[in-house]
Amino acid sequence: MRKDFLPFTRPAITAADIEAVTDVLKSGWITNGPANAAFEQEVCRLTGNRYGVALSSATAAMHLLLKVLNIGPGDEVITPSMTWVSIANMIELVGARPVLVEVDRETLLVRPDAVAAAITPRTKLIVPVHFAGVPVDIDAIRAVAGGIPVVEDAAHALGTCYKGRHIGAEHAIYSFHAIKNVTCGEGGMFVTSDEAMAAAIRRWKFHGIVMDAFDRQNRGRSPQAEVVEPGYKYNLTDMSAALGLSQLRRIDAINARRTELAMQYRAAFADMPEIRPLGDPSGYDFKSAWHLFVVRVDTPKYTRDEFMAELKALNIGSGLHFRCVHLQKYYRETYGYQPGFLPDTEYNSDHILSLPLFPDMTDGDVGDVVAAIRELLAR
Repeated sequence: MRKDFLPFTRPAITAADIEAVTDVLKSGWITNGPANAAFEQEVCRLTGNRYGVALSSATAAMHLLLKVLNIGPGDEVITPSMTWVSIANMIELVGARPVLVEVDRETLLVRPDAVAAAITPRTKLIVPVHFAGVPVDIDAIRAVAGGIPVVEDAAHALGTCYKGRHIGAEHAIYSFHAIKNVTCGEGGMFVTSDEAMAAAIRRWKFHGIVMDAFDRQNRGRSPQAEVVEPGYKYNLTDMSAALGLSQLRRIDAINARRTELAMQYRAAFADMPEIRPLGDPSGYDFKSAWHLFVVRVDTPKYTRDEFMAELKALNIGSGLHFRCVHLQKYYRETYGYQPGFLPDTEYNSDHILSLPLFPDMTDGDVGDVVAAIRELLAR
């Protein structure tokens, strides 16, 4: 057994990252400022978007998107149930209804046919999820969407490519939470090629004021801009943006190491039918960012929760991404969801766990995880 605990993830913070944040602290401009602007530009350079708006979280981006699209009571938003609850929560909080649909049993990517079947005259938005760093078949989703807006949940997918191009070329939401491949500690970004949508998101993020303090100072605006409409306080600090910008400079190396570790796991589990990694989607070329390494624990010896507890006792951490949304207490009670509604989602919700995966892991760490799993299966 390992002597020290191996967490399922750990932020990869370097001396350069710390220096970047220190420079901001010394600059005297620690909130929304030049680091924000540079971070937005560099993310857009990577993703191919024209506009980026840095925000305090991906959840904030989802909230602002719903407000900008004027989605509210009587409206529906389609998204998979196999996702983090923030999407459904934001939809619910603006008074709309989250329409939760099925994913592919092996990839956990939302199925285009499930999206098509869920569309009604009340559907105002579709939010597919690029799960664990693997891209959904976004062309197929757009084909069934018709004229309904599609905004990609790319929280797991910075560095993910689909058919030779970075995902999220039209509209996408990224996360820079502490566990993400590139982190700001907390943070998110809405990217788009629509100038009007970007301007609306930017206005809503800062009290409904057209220009924030940094813009006013650097563009010669009046000391106090007017409120055009009530807005929120969702801006990202320059301390956070500086960390993200520093990390972004080495995203290729970060994702390459994650890929190496994932391939070691795949090779190790090839002869363990009880531990089944997610499958790859077929029908299109892709490059995964390997945000998570998810496996299904399928053995009568342990439930998934028991397996996670036994791994922890052997000093191996793990995560759970995710418990399906439709069987969470609030959504069960509000909409009457029962087990069996989305069988492929529910099977995975009961069996999945995320194994340790972060760029500072060693090959020996992977060996320790695999050895611990072999020990549990041999008991």
